[in-house]
Amino acid sequence: MEESLEKKLCRKNENGWESVDTRKKESIFNFTKDYMNFLNKAKTEREFIAEAKKMAEANGYKDISEFEKLQPGDKIFFINREKSMYLAIIGTENIENGLHIIGSHVDSPRLDLKPNPLYEDTELAYLKTHYYGGIKKYQWTTIPLSIHGVIVKPNGEKITINIGEDENDPIFTITDLLPHLAQDQMEKKLKNGIDGEALNLLVGSIPYQDEKAKEKVKLNILNILNQKYGIVEADLQSSELEIIPEFKARSLGFDSSMVAAYGQDDKVCAYTSLAAMMSLEEVKNTAVCILSDKEEIGSMGNTGMESHMFDFFISELLNKLQINKPNLLDKVFCYSKMLSSDVDAGFDPIYASVSDKLNAGFIGKGISLNKYTGSRGKSGASDANAEYVAWVRNVLEKNDIKYQIVELGKVDIGGGGTIAYILANKGVDVIDCGVPVLSMHAPYEVTSKFDIYSAFETYKAFWKE
Repeated sequence: MEESLEKKLCRKNENGWESVDTRKKESIFNFTKDYMNFLNKAKTEREFIAEAKKMAEANGYKDISEFEKLQPGDKIFFINREKSMYLAIIGTENIENGLHIIGSHVDSPRLDLKPNPLYEDTELAYLKTHYYGGIKKYQWTTIPLSIHGVIVKPNGEKITINIGEDENDPIFTITDLLPHLAQDQMEKKLKNGIDGEALNLLVGSIPYQDEKAKEKVKLNILNILNQKYGIVEADLQSSELEIIPEFKARSLGFDSSMVAAYGQDDKVCAYTSLAAMMSLEEVKNTAVCILSDKEEIGSMGNTGMESHMFDFFISELLNKLQINKPNLLDKVFCYSKMLSSDVDAGFDPIYASVSDKLNAGFIGKGISLNKYTGSRGKSGASDANAEYVAWVRNVLEKNDIKYQIVELGKVDIGGGGTIAYILANKGVDVIDCGVPVLSMHAPYEVTSKFDIYSAFETYKAFWKE
């Protein structure tokens, strides 16, 4: 009697793999193989959007500029300055009854080159960097790094850069002090062990054969860049060059149950939501997928969610549905539902002291729902209402999708944020819903393949509701 009562009344938090049969396991592994292949081609926000466009066009999506009038079933996308993207399928329901939105971000913590990066010191050439997002600076030393991005000349010519990913390419690194001479360094607090100004990328050591040149190694690097890309030093001032880990996405563990890769925050949710949208043909409520930029630095700028570009996109949908009128955009948002598809901190038993086990997200136990994020006294959180949490639970439970409702760390330890509050400010019902991650914001992050597939199932079920 006690066992049946426990089964009836107590919350379940089981390992998802225990309920996976051979057929589903094969589906999970096939899906995550595609995910890893995608990650290896889409390490930066520009690369992700470029690959997303290819995927969308292959599945019948067209740029919104190609439509004069929209009708149910139309598949649309809009790309904002090559770094963010919005996609939609027009539903059969009146759009005034609200959208079903899933929003993730495609930028990740990294190092950016400074505007004037190249210098020489004691016959070694370096590129100066400025870190982007929340990183542990010491993690970025002594690992293989690659350079991705664009250089744009004053005449408008754009040069795409990707150095270090091909096996025949050179890689780059940031050096660190040997332990024998690091006594003072190791006395510092961990966050101060490496200064931001010391994250300088080592890029060369051969001098150019010119007796009159003052900085021969720097000149040799500039000569190499000029011969290969046709640029001069000043062109680096109008570039967006990112320094990211050269690591490839790989299966992790003897059982290959996990994925190790750079940038899974938040490309794991971006990819699964994009893949889920590609699997849809007809929807009741108009389905919208957000692939945003700049989340890691506050969602600012005209490619971040704080801009009005998303409002512009939805207004264009209303215009091309030929129903737009004053205040309709506000009405649509107020009746909309959203999953803010951003990752959650996975519980790590090695660092258990920072988490509340009853409210932590565990890898391998399904999608994580964060009713609120923020920090300490829920500062900066949108805090989903109980009615909406119950609605989302119903969608998951009737589709037999494993989920866990969690918090990010203990109350006074810290916290985090997503784009949820931005859409909540527009009147949208929103809850954070993403994949638990180990080693978040590190150069190599870890996720469970079960959770990745659970995210895909969740997003698909949400849009089909």
